[in-house]
Amino acid sequence: MADRPRIAVVSPFLDKKHGTERCVVEELNRLADRYEIHLYCQRVEDVDLSRMVWHRIPQMPGPHLANFLWWLAANHARRWWDRHIRGLRPDLVFTTGTNCFDADVIAVYIVFAEFVRQTGAHLGWTHHPVAFWPRLLHRKVYYRLVRSLERRMYSDPRVHLILIARKTAEDLKRFYGRVNGVSVVYMGLDQETFHPEARRSRRREMRAQLGLREDQIVLLLIGNDWKKKGLHALLESLRRLANPGLRLLVAGHDDPRPYEKQIREAGLEEQVRFLPPRADVISYYATADAYVGPSLEDTFALPPLEAMACALPVITSVTNGTAEIIVDGVNGLLLANATDVDDLTEKIRRVTQDAALRDRLGEEAARTARQLTWDRNSEEIGAIFDEALRKSGRAR
Repeated sequence: MADRPRIAVVSPFLDKKHGTERCVVEELNRLADRYEIHLYCQRVEDVDLSRMVWHRIPQMPGPHLANFLWWLAANHARRWWDRHIRGLRPDLVFTTGTNCFDADVIAVYIVFAEFVRQTGAHLGWTHHPVAFWPRLLHRKVYYRLVRSLERRMYSDPRVHLILIARKTAEDLKRFYGRVNGVSVVYMGLDQETFHPEARRSRRREMRAQLGLREDQIVLLLIGNDWKKKGLHALLESLRRLANPGLRLLVAGHDDPRPYEKQIREAGLEEQVRFLPPRADVISYYATADAYVGPSLEDTFALPPLEAMACALPVITSVTNGTAEIIVDGVNGLLLANATDVDDLTEKIRRVTQDAALRDRLGEEAARTARQLTWDRNSEEIGAIFDEALRKSGRAR
């Protein structure tokens, strides 16, 4: 291993169940022969540990905010020990987001300052039941902390930033004045898992498991922050459509309680179902007829891209970075304003009532998605690592 550049990868966890972490796993599995990779993580899954070294960071039980503060301190302490006591000095430190203060390269998947600007109105106390207030306070404090860390880390010109969409470059310039030292690398896609035949072959089985009839039109939303994904607007569109045969599946990690009153008052109890995340997410795409994600803020979400690869028609907003590969009306439908419920309702109506439109959009979407591979993505990431090593004088 000594003849290869040593890279320290700092991430709370790595697996293929979450969008950001899935990207890193795919890249590392392809770059492990090119670099000596050391993982500083609390939990690791879906990684070939025969080709990398995992330095386990203990996890603190309790609220996310407390664990994040612990994580910041613990990963720095562990790497200090390895560097100064064990002599494991990295040639390059790579992380995603605001995980460490000494990174050479940071992959930026979301700019929280823009996210808070987009969702600020939905973070008010009156928008949530009292039972949700402790969780809301936790979010407010966490978001403020992350914004302060972004300001410090992303504005440092010595750190090279890897972005997954051009819109992120605009956000960085607007909030932190960052222009130089920035590269845009679109995410890849597991083409062997996400493709039209994989979806079609599992459709009947998955619909039967969920008790869905073949004549029911199913909309799908996947994500771990449903407020950011635009669920409020989507539920209001369902109410306006007043189509009892329409079904909405919402999958991911979040609390459904803030939406229960809206669902109850709209009479949507039989039409909306919340589902847990699952490793074989293709099963959810197999169930659906269309993917709808009116995101308030999403750098470049994987679910819309995966849905496109499966030949599902996608409705999303221009505030989702995926819009950069979508031509409105050709391989998807775009919302100019994520909160425009009238526009969202009309687009859902078009897709649900026109099978030919669904097929045409889905076919073009799959054709677009085939161009985005993890091999291409990893080669571009490796080139950025090599350039950072060369500039720092630590290239081997």
